[in-house]
Amino acid sequence: MKHVPTHREHRATRRTLRATLRRRTAETRATARALRAVAAGTPQPVRTRLVAAGLDDATARRFAGAFSRGVIADDVRETRIKLKGRVCKTVAVKLYTAHTFAARLMAYRPKDKTAAAAFARVALVVAA
Repeated sequence: MKHVPTHREHRATRRTLRATLRRRTAETRATARALRAVAAGTPQPVRTRLVAAGLDDATARRFAGAFSRGVIADDVRETRIKLKGRVCKTVAVKLYTAHTFAARLMAYRPKDKTAAAAFARVALVVAA
């Protein structure tokens, strides 16, 4: 006999499907935005360059700080970040050219084996 989902199970399934769709849409938009920014040819932040190179946005966000640590930035710009409540703060963002980014990408590998494999894949694509 076929299992008929209850109303609660149906709602849970639909909620999961909506969340999946939202996540995919956000990833697609982040990738498109990064590709447009990198195609402009101007220096870009590490996260933007990693997403444009083929890394997913969550991994790029997670490793951007460690990736750029110890690397001399080609340019710096200021941007505002939102803190708690209505408080905002102006912070410096390091920008890198394609050459500097590619050189760092060839050497950088995180300790996490899954992330290291993803960075190695991206390095092969950028090197080609």
